[in-house]
Amino acid sequence: MGGAAAAAGAARWIQRLSAARISTEALERGQSRVIDASLTLIRERAKLKGELLRAMGGVKASATLLGVPLGHNSSFLQGPAFAPPRIREAIWCGSTNSSTEEGKELNDPRVLTDVGDVPIQEIRDCGVEDDRLMHVISESVKTVMDEDPLRPLVLGGDHSISYPVVRAVSEKLGGPVDILHLDAHPDIYDCFEGNTYSHASSFARIMEGGYARRLLQVGLRSITKEGREQGKRFGVEQYEMRTFSRDREKLENLKLGEGVKGVYVSVDVDCLDPAFAPGVSHIEPGGLSFRDVLNILQNLQGDVVAGDVVEFNPQRDTVDGMTAMVAAKLVRELSAKISK
Repeated sequence: MGGAAAAAGAARWIQRLSAARISTEALERGQSRVIDASLTLIRERAKLKGELLRAMGGVKASATLLGVPLGHNSSFLQGPAFAPPRIREAIWCGSTNSSTEEGKELNDPRVLTDVGDVPIQEIRDCGVEDDRLMHVISESVKTVMDEDPLRPLVLGGDHSISYPVVRAVSEKLGGPVDILHLDAHPDIYDCFEGNTYSHASSFARIMEGGYARRLLQVGLRSITKEGREQGKRFGVEQYEMRTFSRDREKLENLKLGEGVKGVYVSVDVDCLDPAFAPGVSHIEPGGLSFRDVLNILQNLQGDVVAGDVVEFNPQRDTVDGMTAMVAAKLVRELSAKISK
């Protein structure tokens, strides 16, 4: 079910309850039970994985997949809601092996583990709106971080999920992080098309909340006047593709996270040129090559404490899951960066 159709279905369901004179209190109690059940499943899976890793020993941080299949805050297509299972399938595809480029083994839980998905659609079907839904996402991330040595690596979903994820990471660690944001777009509109939670506004919410000290945006090539003005307002370091050849050396030798709680990496798959990743909602020619992205990530100096891979749209993918494999490779290499 598409995001718009799901929202309409949830609205009709609420209307039927209202017509049946079901009280607001009863509805909210029911919603709370669904949310509590959702958080309990993630909590128990995280507890199990954390216990196993602590028993194994020799691990300070393990990248931990958490899917957030949310697409309704996209301004165009909502296919990213279907991405997490496709990315997981590609990670373990038999066409490749389980090693990262630096030689870490993904089938070692000290490198990568998984606690499942936040059941976004099931929660929305109960009439839960975005204010509360964003808190559910944040609480899910904190639940993962409660279990040392798990570190969240979130599978989107559209880019609106980065706001509640970064908020949770910052609040859990007790201070701001530095963010490396790879994207064709700055996603920093104050309120895009009337939606403060739009995927085009996530980094405005992050900066307003004080959850990031530095925000570096790399790969930009679709940026409006407001995007530049908002960048200046928040002191964002914006690197556009038109100057990438000049900026390359700096971007391939970044050092982040000193004096803050660590580094958060957010990768929108459309940072890549569509020749490398056609399965995205917003196709913007003139982007980064896949090796450009890997050079930036692999050479990054800093303690990467969490991250996300977002905006893969399986409904636009081509050539037998080509972009799914690209997204999976990004996850694999971020896992290598996070795990210690």
